[in-house]
Amino acid sequence: MSQPTAQAASPSPIANLSRPTRFRWVVAALIFLIYTIAAADRANIGVALPFIRKEFAMSNTQAGALLSLFLFAYALAQLPAGFATSRFGVRRIFTGAMLLTSVFTGLLGTTSSVIGLKIYRFALGLAEGPLPVGIAATINNWFPPHEKGTAAGIFLSSVKFGPVIVPPLCAAIIALWGWREIFIVFAVPGILFSVIWYFLVTEHPAQSARVNQAELDYITGATPVATAATTVTAAATPVRASRAAPAWLDTLVRARKLAPLTDNKSVFRSWNVLGCALGYCFQLGISNVLLAWIPTYLLSVKKFSVMNMGFVAAAPWVGAVIGNLLGGLVSDRLLARRRKPGMMLSALATAGMMYALIHSPADPLSYGMLLFATGILLSFGFSAYMAYPMGVADRKTFPIASSVVNMGGQIGGAIAPLATGMLLDNYGWDYVFSFMAIGSLISFLVLLTIAEPVQD
Repeated sequence: MSQPTAQAASPSPIANLSRPTRFRWVVAALIFLIYTIAAADRANIGVALPFIRKEFAMSNTQAGALLSLFLFAYALAQLPAGFATSRFGVRRIFTGAMLLTSVFTGLLGTTSSVIGLKIYRFALGLAEGPLPVGIAATINNWFPPHEKGTAAGIFLSSVKFGPVIVPPLCAAIIALWGWREIFIVFAVPGILFSVIWYFLVTEHPAQSARVNQAELDYITGATPVATAATTVTAAATPVRASRAAPAWLDTLVRARKLAPLTDNKSVFRSWNVLGCALGYCFQLGISNVLLAWIPTYLLSVKKFSVMNMGFVAAAPWVGAVIGNLLGGLVSDRLLARRRKPGMMLSALATAGMMYALIHSPADPLSYGMLLFATGILLSFGFSAYMAYPMGVADRKTFPIASSVVNMGGQIGGAIAPLATGMLLDNYGWDYVFSFMAIGSLISFLVLLTIAEPVQD
């Protein structure tokens, strides 16, 4: 607790260097690695589910309920996590949440009943719930405005990179041992990286001995205009001037200067925050259906082998990694930090891809390419949902605004897998894809109603 004071009184030698450090990108790398592990911990049950159902008899609705238990708990944890992070800081809450995530992941592999699966799956959702709020707060503190979209894209690409590695790795583990060992193996890395996070990542870069004054000034926007004596240093880390967005685009997205939300009551009353949450609700619901049910679809409908299923089921998440990174870069570098264009493009394009999946080919390569394109288009706007609250809230209220948006997304993410199971028991897969297309169109319509915050 004395580190920030001591550092302020007697700066580390590294703080005297003129060339900025770049430790914020080490933080970004840790965000990517840690949440890749967390995303894998939540996604592995989708691959294990067909084999779990051989041991424990379940209808599609019951299987959907098992998948949704995690997501309901995850959604319930968002607001308490926002308040806890705001009060106690990221470091302790995030580290504890990641440790518990790993513990409950491992316990899933030890259960001998459906009740045990449900209890541990619900507990896993509660444990993992604080992670995205903590990461969003870390990005808000550690990155300058023109890099926040990129940092959010890195984080959200990790959400999708976890499912990239899950299907082939789980297929190999099942072939060697069985479905229980999936959860035990996946529990180990999270314990290690939670400890690394605790010792390397401080609440704010000003408290880190690995960040010098030049990088801190760059992050906070205090970097002075280069003089003749500082030209080389300034050139190494310029604060990029945002290119102006086209007037027609600003009209379409309703761009305007907004007064920041300064108290929690204003956050809960803001349609911009609530509308963003509702749009995210439908989009994340689609993502979670693909995550939870596509392995079952490939095995039961397309009749793919376990190994073919493993590789094809990874395809949308390879595309999603690209889509998240591309969406963040385009928003930051090409669209003057406008967040809504990516969100709206994703919503429209995803509706079209859901229709294409109804008429999809049975060939693994062709189907994998279609899922790959779906992943890119679906995820192109995801980083914007995370960055959007940064433009409407101040630093104090941001954790709450972020948790509201994320809770809205997670509620949709929880309902969609359960609704899918019910549709499968009564109708069929064509209705599932149609249901997701309609949800994506609703997301687009909701996004039209919120404002695009313009920052200086």
